[in-house]
Amino acid sequence: MKLFAHAALLPQGWADDVLIDLDVDGSIASVRANASPEGATRVDGPLVPGMPNLHSHAFQRALAGRTGGGGGSGDSFWTWRQAMYAFLDRVDADAFEAIAAQSYVEMLKAGYTAVAEFHYVHHDPAGRPYADPAELARRIVAAASETGIALTLLPVFYAHAGFGGIPPTPGQRRFVQPIDSFARLVAALANDAKGFTLGVAPHSLRAVTPDELAAVVALAPAGAPIHIHAAEQLREVAECVAWSGAPPVDWLLDHAGVDGRWCVVHATHMTGVATTRLAASGAIAGLAPTTEADLGDGTFRARAYIGAGGAFGIGSDSNTIIDPFAELRQLEWSQRLAFFERNVLAGDAVPVGQSLYTDAARGGGAAVAKSLGAIAAGTRADLLVLNLDDPALSEVPRDALLDAAIFGPCRRPVRDVMVGGRWAVRDGRHPREEAIFARYRKAMAAMS
Repeated sequence: MKLFAHAALLPQGWADDVLIDLDVDGSIASVRANASPEGATRVDGPLVPGMPNLHSHAFQRALAGRTGGGGGSGDSFWTWRQAMYAFLDRVDADAFEAIAAQSYVEMLKAGYTAVAEFHYVHHDPAGRPYADPAELARRIVAAASETGIALTLLPVFYAHAGFGGIPPTPGQRRFVQPIDSFARLVAALANDAKGFTLGVAPHSLRAVTPDELAAVVALAPAGAPIHIHAAEQLREVAECVAWSGAPPVDWLLDHAGVDGRWCVVHATHMTGVATTRLAASGAIAGLAPTTEADLGDGTFRARAYIGAGGAFGIGSDSNTIIDPFAELRQLEWSQRLAFFERNVLAGDAVPVGQSLYTDAARGGGAAVAKSLGAIAAGTRADLLVLNLDDPALSEVPRDALLDAAIFGPCRRPVRDVMVGGRWAVRDGRHPREEAIFARYRKAMAAMS
């Protein structure tokens, strides 16, 4: 199969009249600019790489917009977490799958072509293991398979309510398990890991002890991704310092062998030294700017981190907003508010939107452990066709298209979405969206 685009964003920048030859395995065999369209299928707009979503809790999509009641000046991440626990009490396995499928359809339509699912709900609402301990993990796999999004599954080890091995709370009963049962879960998923990439995720330093962290990392398949929450909250940082004498990211860098397999999610409250060290480690900073804003978490040190050569990607996290362009907008806008400047994260001689998009796609590909995030030979054919019928993109110069998609008043920047050489979305429509939404709606009605 061959595709022809009048414009495409390649690793070296925008190019005209681009011919892309696809292999039967869904990868890109070759890319040529200034080519003829003969024998190729023309795409109906400019091509950009698909965006990996490196951090998702799919079930939280159903909680979006339901936590705005307000708790006065004390409302925070921690009070939101209690609301999330209470909601989760009503989510059975069928609802869990229905919510995940709805989330994944929305991701695809928005331009995410792969998702790293940080999967920490393992037991039934009463906290009892299912007959199949991988029941809910398999529901995630089923939702990804039905929708066509590429999945990196990250089963999460979660054992404690705080630093130093504090016993878990009743609200965490669906998450917790001993390390031996977690090892069996990982082994079961590894045994049938067809159609998805398997990694591991120690939830956070507050939820695992150092010995447990080492055991979880040792369970990761060779070369598999390792994701962990760290330094999301100021209270978390203070408690980590009280426990260990160091903030979370500093502790990980000193004790956990952080390298290119790792994605440190949030990393919001880092010291200056940790910022530079994390950038040099080869790890990916997993940013979720709209979730971090929604929860009042704080602002990532993006200027210093990117300036030090740090790699990053973006994720929808709580799925309050499912839109990679909105994530990048929030990331840049957070820096503008911090520094009283514009275009803070622009690259050299490259518009800020293009710079953010290409860096996030590349970093996200590394975090989900898949060869994607660029339109180049040898990468998977994950492609987005931009929608020039959206007024915000209409008649916009090629080099400003991503700035317009990110910072303009776009409502539907993506027309078509390809995942692994197959069209998952055409003209803004997913072929399963009506059936999936009906199932989601039924599940939500049953919980109301």
